[in-house]
Amino acid sequence: MKIAIIGATGFVGSALVNEFADRKHEITAIARNPKDTANAKWIAADVFNVDALAEILKGHDTVINAFNPGWTNPNIYEDSIKGLKAIQEAVKKSGVSRFITIGGAGSLFVAPGLQAVDTPDFPKEIYDGANAARDYLNIIKEEKELDWAFFSPAFEMHQGTKTGRTGKYRLGLENPVFNDEQRSILSVEDLAVVIADETETPKHHQVRFTAAY
Repeated sequence: MKIAIIGATGFVGSALVNEFADRKHEITAIARNPKDTANAKWIAADVFNVDALAEILKGHDTVINAFNPGWTNPNIYEDSIKGLKAIQEAVKKSGVSRFITIGGAGSLFVAPGLQAVDTPDFPKEIYDGANAARDYLNIIKEEKELDWAFFSPAFEMHQGTKTGRTGKYRLGLENPVFNDEQRSILSVEDLAVVIADETETPKHHQVRFTAAY
């Protein structure tokens, strides 16, 4: 398959590039400051330039969006919403139907009517970014043309955890997936497995989903 990955140099994006490359897919890795590796075709792009991004995306089977304007960005809320809406528009203009966005875990429901981002203990330092991801989920839910899916990762996501890449996970939809210790955890390597599996064998259409061990 021909896969476009937006935000390919980031924490999640890098793991996605590695996983799809290991599966021998043709990857277009898109970033503001692209790398130069043999496992992908790297292209520099500004996600806010809808027309230019749409041209890059044309001809792909799936677009995977791991865009994040940076957790230390003082304008993370505004830049996130603007960037995510621009990417969505670019995908539509490109003619690609399948669109998977990596969002946040904050919008998962931890109790009836209560999302994690609204709980008293939710970390203040990531609230603006998490709130933007939650608000964008409500925006993309109105999208009727694209075959979209929105992925919320586990609450605990680490790179190089002792689990690393196991290839094992359990899926959920609106609520977090907890293990026997009541922890919602997934390595970034296994997040990439989830997204690659979903890309190769789509199960979620115009819906949010999540995964954890």
